[in-house]
Amino acid sequence: MLTDKNIIATDFLVIGSGVSGLTFALKVALEHKDAKVVIVTKDKQSESNTKYAQGGIATVYNKTVDTFKQHIQDTLIAGDGLCDEDVVKMVVRDAPERLQELIDWGTKFDKNEKGNYDLGREGGHSQNRILHHTDITGAEIERALLAQVNAQPNIEFLTHHYAIDLITEHQVKKTKTKRNGKVSCFGAYVLDINNSKVKTFVSKFTMLASGGNGQVYETTTNPAVATGDGIGIAYRAKAEISEMEFIQFHPTALYNPGEYPAFLISEAVRGFGAKLRDYNGDFFMHKYDEREELASRDIVARAIDNELKKSGRPHVYLDCTHLDIVKFKEHFPNITEKCASLNIDISKDYIPVVPAAHYICGGVNVNKKAKTSIKRLYACGEVTRTGLHGGNRLASNSLLEGLVYAHKAFLNASKKYENSKLPTDIPIWNNSQVIKNMEKRLIAHDRNEVKTIMTNYVGIVRSDERLLRAEKRLKVLYKDNKRLYDYSELSVDLCELRNLITTAYLITQFSKKRTENCGGFYSLDCI
Repeated sequence: MLTDKNIIATDFLVIGSGVSGLTFALKVALEHKDAKVVIVTKDKQSESNTKYAQGGIATVYNKTVDTFKQHIQDTLIAGDGLCDEDVVKMVVRDAPERLQELIDWGTKFDKNEKGNYDLGREGGHSQNRILHHTDITGAEIERALLAQVNAQPNIEFLTHHYAIDLITEHQVKKTKTKRNGKVSCFGAYVLDINNSKVKTFVSKFTMLASGGNGQVYETTTNPAVATGDGIGIAYRAKAEISEMEFIQFHPTALYNPGEYPAFLISEAVRGFGAKLRDYNGDFFMHKYDEREELASRDIVARAIDNELKKSGRPHVYLDCTHLDIVKFKEHFPNITEKCASLNIDISKDYIPVVPAAHYICGGVNVNKKAKTSIKRLYACGEVTRTGLHGGNRLASNSLLEGLVYAHKAFLNASKKYENSKLPTDIPIWNNSQVIKNMEKRLIAHDRNEVKTIMTNYVGIVRSDERLLRAEKRLKVLYKDNKRLYDYSELSVDLCELRNLITTAYLITQFSKKRTENCGGFYSLDCI
């Protein structure tokens, strides 16, 4: 029996409040009215990568011109030969039903003058198949899901709660666990940020839906919360991890020195017809790919990177001046407003843009049921490697992936729910050896150093020498941070640094093992 007052028991523990975590929590709460569902998130309810997704959700909606076969093929091409074709087929074919659920829950997608959904197109897609809500689709999905989640009496939503580590046999039995061994998840240790207290959550099932790790780079479109926490805690729990070398850099982040994170100029803007120009105003994408601006993100990002290195200039331009500006403003009101705030008139001015870290295609391995290699632990969304993206994510497949895998996890966990029991004899968090004197300045310095290392050595273009330098510097940072972590009072800053170093090291190590260029991985030594 769990009798310690410091232990919180729940049937389902959900770590993260983006589309994946909220969808899973909502489904299990609706299906199992007697179940207790707890969602923990380290910031506000809505603060997640989902909130900042501009483009939309890719799905075959207009079946008179589009087909599952085409969407599948576009995804496979973008993934550069590394997608799991069975997974791609599963996600694409499940898409319409999952999308309809979102609509039924109150998500509003834009319609045209005929009353039909206004389907957009983005790089890598052969058809217009992106459902969107102007240029803030993620925020609209987040709004609708939060309304549904907050209406469920059996869901407890804890904001400003930071997951430190998963609870496995390592803590319970004090035995060493192996990455390919039999490991079970019994919950998580979670820092109550406002009360500076570590809580012990014990659960029948845990869902890891904590998002990506874009903050390991200096220029990123990811919010401040994207520090690779889920990958870090899963790796320490000995979960299987793969394909961390595949980082997708979004080709067109707004060039605005001093703004962090970078403001995203959506992929859909190029789908709408915008053209890239170099610093001198000349078109250049025709030199790199016959699809030009509609090539996949890895190709466009490398093309821009190459143009910047050739010219020595700080940015290239995105030209929208030839487009229907009235319709552009209707489709992209926030982008228009952002540009105007910087005195950029899109009707006559080019938009300065640069590539920025955007999405990690690898992560925690899961099967088609969203099960990790650790028993009782599911994972969904950007924290995972599902096989859908391969070496490079097709635009607007990410929200879709989160929806489909949250549903698969729900189905699998529901089958096991009635016969599952809460684990016992879970040890509470032990902080008896910590000291109060935490070096905040060192944490900030090391965080900036991680970003510098990754940007300079493990960016869009890599090499053996750059990876070697990154590895050496990250090892030093790891040792310094471990010593600080072991004896300092816990804080979010300290824990985030721990996970940033872990994920940066994993990206570097997986990059060293890659022997050929593919998707989001490109090395000068693999040419």
